[in-house]
Amino acid sequence: MAKLVSPPAFDVHDLRSVRGIGPARTAALQTEKGVATVEDLLSYFPYGYLDRSHVVRIADLKSYRPRSHADTPTVVAQVYRKEAPRSRRSQKVMFILTVRDDSGFMKCVWFHGYKWLNEAFDVGDVAAFSGEPVRDKRGFIQFVHPVFDRFRGDEDEPDWGSLFNTGKIIPKYSSTDALERVGLDSRGFRTVIRNALRTHADLIEETLPAAVLAKFGLRDRRSAFSAMHFPESEEDGAAARERLKFEELFYLQLMVALRRRRAAEDRRVQRYVVDGPGVGRFLTDLPFELTTAQTRVIGELRGDLRALHPMNRLLQGDVGSGKTVVALAAAMMAIDSGYQVAFMAPTEILAEQHYRTVRSLLGAQDVTVRLLTGGQRKKLREDVLEDVRSGRAQIVVGTHAVLEEHVAFANLGLVVIDEQHRFGVLQRAALRSKGHNPDVLVMTATPIPRTLAMTVYGDLDASVLDEMPANRKPVRTAIRTDADKEKIAAFLRTEVGRGRQVYIVLPLIEESEKVDLKAATVEFERLRTEVFPDLRLDLLHGRLKGEEKDGVMDRFKAGETQILVSTTVIEVGIDVPNATVMVVENAERFGLAQLHQLRGRVGRGADQSYCILMANYGWFDAHPGGKDTVGVAEEKDSARRRLETMVRTTDGFVVAEEDLKIRGPGEFYGTQQSGIPELRIARLDEDGALLLRARAEAFALVESDPHLRSSDHRCLRHTFDRRYKELVGLGLIG
Repeated sequence: MAKLVSPPAFDVHDLRSVRGIGPARTAALQTEKGVATVEDLLSYFPYGYLDRSHVVRIADLKSYRPRSHADTPTVVAQVYRKEAPRSRRSQKVMFILTVRDDSGFMKCVWFHGYKWLNEAFDVGDVAAFSGEPVRDKRGFIQFVHPVFDRFRGDEDEPDWGSLFNTGKIIPKYSSTDALERVGLDSRGFRTVIRNALRTHADLIEETLPAAVLAKFGLRDRRSAFSAMHFPESEEDGAAARERLKFEELFYLQLMVALRRRRAAEDRRVQRYVVDGPGVGRFLTDLPFELTTAQTRVIGELRGDLRALHPMNRLLQGDVGSGKTVVALAAAMMAIDSGYQVAFMAPTEILAEQHYRTVRSLLGAQDVTVRLLTGGQRKKLREDVLEDVRSGRAQIVVGTHAVLEEHVAFANLGLVVIDEQHRFGVLQRAALRSKGHNPDVLVMTATPIPRTLAMTVYGDLDASVLDEMPANRKPVRTAIRTDADKEKIAAFLRTEVGRGRQVYIVLPLIEESEKVDLKAATVEFERLRTEVFPDLRLDLLHGRLKGEEKDGVMDRFKAGETQILVSTTVIEVGIDVPNATVMVVENAERFGLAQLHQLRGRVGRGADQSYCILMANYGWFDAHPGGKDTVGVAEEKDSARRRLETMVRTTDGFVVAEEDLKIRGPGEFYGTQQSGIPELRIARLDEDGALLLRARAEAFALVESDPHLRSSDHRCLRHTFDRRYKELVGLGLIG
């Protein structure tokens, strides 16, 4: 006799412990959605709802008006007759039910699925049907492809608890082809998540102290999860979302508060002379007057460098607002005090541009500035490394090469990180470890919406350069198409004839770099030989060698090149005041922040400047990237919103707010880079008021219990250790 083998004992967190989930569904959930445990499944929230809770009589369908866009009427009726006629047009078998209640008759029509539906219904069955009421040619009310639930019980005393797809608010879950193949479409998700809630609800632990729940009138976490998936009413669902949004935002702000507390406990090693001769000469010798904003921020930096704990400051400033001058003022304070400065940029072109700018602004001052990049020749690189080790290099401008293990500073005091969102958290940690807890100034020309700044940079002191130099004129921006190319070429000739210079930017997207680079080269040759054969054009892209890039940029800055054709390597840092026109080809392929940065390359002098966005929305139809028709339409709509925003405003903060609405915080900033967890429920562009309440509560709690040792905060400590502990440490590096 064969030995009986017991089925495997599943861990309570194992997906296979949920009824309806076997090996195939487990594998698909993990691969497609990253759902690996029952807790992950319970946290896989609906993206929307269908309101089928409005039960009406058949007679009332004639005058039915939906209460909202999600509202679909439901009727409870008895099957009166079954029919299976053939469609005259397609000859396919249809399935028609005639159903009735005490007010009248109606039809339910399906154009496929006859065999299954015929077996599903018998005359006399009672069911709930939900659909959009329409009239047939004879004026008879019908539902086409309604969803339905059969009742346990009869028409007079139906068992409403047995309904699953009708008669209530129904959650909608996103799925994929692979998930649908294993039966996990939206309906399949409803089944397994309902099963999980019934048998594994005890996995949903409370994460907020009772005092916080009471103070803000929040429901408990377990009932919030249940109502997120299966709300009894709109109000029930709203209360659940409020609770879970608050939780997410509270823990984000708790993490920020703990970072800030720990940073404040550090004691600085460096002692600065903030009014030394070097910084004094630097500010006096500048060939222009500082703006009021620059003067204010330099004062804030002086205060930071006098303080007892290391500086950890964010400097925001729109393109052209003068951040580099402010950073150099802080650098000169460090040099006056005997320290080295590391100035880090994300690309070689930007690092080289900063290197030139720094040397130009320092003028005749006796300061040694060295450039360190990965593309340097070995002998030059060794020479630079020796200057860094010995301390002769007072300012080291570099790329990721500065982070390498063998790069050793003699006495690093100040770290300046430009366009810091392009650096990962661990990269920033490596730079900070090069010194004895150096002061950090983080700069960005990407304006950050207030709610995002409170989350990503809430532990940093923030300064904003909110003033542009007096002689700057707003850049005029317009959307054009291929039909306008001849007019645009004539306009570019006019500008060049006036002695101005032009950028033409071609898309180069990382995923298809080789193809795009070839296309960029071909387009450059077409422009050079066919469109502007009498003008001087040059091509710049990221794959040029360092010396070639230098040559291209030197010729453009000197005015020898009239039109610079480029990929997005010019997105940040390039400063040529004589360039007055920016043409962006295939502008629909660029992000909003990227377009704003590109526009910032012009308008840097006193002359009127222009940004021309060449739009080709048909590109999305030709390159669907696996998206269906709906997905392509959404991409087009998003592209239109981006370009229209560029025309509407030149204010970087308005651009950033719109970008946050279009993309959401994770994609806007890159949460993996920033050291903050992904938000599942809360939206920083919509939940500002809730964020402020969560922030105030989190900061007050850390003030009263900085190590979360109170017995009332046991749930906080447990949740924090499990989810966020590592991120607190990473967040200390700015």
